[in-house]
Amino acid sequence: MRLIFEGHHEVYAIEQTLMALLPEERPIYEGEDPSWAKVILTQTGDRASAVTEMCYRGDMGRGECSRTLCGTDYEKEGQRRRLLQMCFFKAAQSAAHITPPWGSLTGVRPDKVAVEALDRGETPEEAQRTLEEDYFVTPRRAMLAAQTAAVTRRVREDLGPKDIGLYVGIPFCPTRCAYCSFVSSSVEKSFHLVEPYLAALKAEIASAGKLCREQGLRVRAFYMGGGTPTTLTAVQMDELLASLTDSFDFAVCGEYTVEAGRPDTVTLEKLRVLKRHGITRISVNPQTMEDRVLSAIGRRHSAAQVLTAMEQAAAVGFEHINMDLIAGLPEDDPEGFRRSLDTCLQLGADNITIHTLSLKKGSRITLEGLRIPTAEAVGEMLDYADPTLRAAGYGPYYLYRQKYMSGSFENVGWCKPGSENLYNIYIMSELCSILSCGAGGSTKMVGAGPRAIHRVFNLKYPVEYTARPEKIAENQAAFAAFYKEPSVPAPLGAGQTD
Repeated sequence: MRLIFEGHHEVYAIEQTLMALLPEERPIYEGEDPSWAKVILTQTGDRASAVTEMCYRGDMGRGECSRTLCGTDYEKEGQRRRLLQMCFFKAAQSAAHITPPWGSLTGVRPDKVAVEALDRGETPEEAQRTLEEDYFVTPRRAMLAAQTAAVTRRVREDLGPKDIGLYVGIPFCPTRCAYCSFVSSSVEKSFHLVEPYLAALKAEIASAGKLCREQGLRVRAFYMGGGTPTTLTAVQMDELLASLTDSFDFAVCGEYTVEAGRPDTVTLEKLRVLKRHGITRISVNPQTMEDRVLSAIGRRHSAAQVLTAMEQAAAVGFEHINMDLIAGLPEDDPEGFRRSLDTCLQLGADNITIHTLSLKKGSRITLEGLRIPTAEAVGEMLDYADPTLRAAGYGPYYLYRQKYMSGSFENVGWCKPGSENLYNIYIMSELCSILSCGAGGSTKMVGAGPRAIHRVFNLKYPVEYTARPEKIAENQAAFAAFYKEPSVPAPLGAGQTD
């Protein structure tokens, strides 16, 4: 769709709105396109008006919004941006004849509006009504956001100013899944990289632990992800976890999570190593329990191997086990998804995360044009998941969205009471800083006040990460400097973002 702007330069906000509402469209600014939108902003004093005229596949639509701006310059900037997004939404609703499940909301955190409403003193019912009436969110999604917002606020109250999350990344997998665009290497092709990578990672862990001791930071949640951490051998995992306990004080850490996502990497020996080092939560993530779908996404294991991995995890005695499913995978259908979810419930995982397929640019699904279910079929899958999980005693505890999601839906973490994964809430709701170690790691520094989030990124690929320790030192210096500033004394409030 060709985008034309007058009176403003809110390119990013409008592009995100376009991609959320009409994910099959891509923004262009030169040349001709039968679909186009003209987005106009005018302002007289503090009175701002926005108009969008849109042509979508031959149908015309128009949206208009206006308001009086108030508050600080920063707040007024946000109000103008919101005006533009709302008028674009109204035009798209008219021209494309759509009412997306999340209405006019386009961000990663659709429950942020509900958190802000609760912080203003609204009841959960009032927050839900705000989402429905002001943002055109469907009732089921509005209720979902209000519920996860309540969990976010409860968890936030337990955090102190020097509390952080710790992430360690293992960028290796047995094979690359068709939906994946993460930076990860197949161990079949990169086995020789694992040992030098682990040596560099242990060095980063040692210096990160020293940094945390010097700054008086407290690790409240630990998470090892990837890739697939259990791609490592039992000996390698044992040595890596030993380096972590040698380097960090985990005295107030409430949870220790390691992804054991691929059942073809899980063995009793590895699980016993994890248990011996105090890991309280693992993730066995089949994504589907349908063998034909596993084959389509490039996984070299069967649903039967998932059952074996879960039996082994139960035998070792982990306190919490998570399972992930993805709605919308190639060759799947609503019946297959229902069977997958029913099986996960039978296996007794106390955490079940329901993802919606995100069509990432670097994934094989996108590059090869694999056949995927329609948005309507994905909606059927999610419409089955919500009431089924609730009936089985699970509640939603965190929520986020991604770009290019099938049907513009969402990802939701569900759990039995008291088994929330705090790390997921910390990172998705931006409640505290996350210190990341490993290739591709994103360290997020969260402070008080608007625009108080800063990020630094480790180098993406194992080879360059291993070869350039100076980049790690630079990132850790930035993290230390952030905590030396006197303006960092509080976790981020719900209404603040970067």
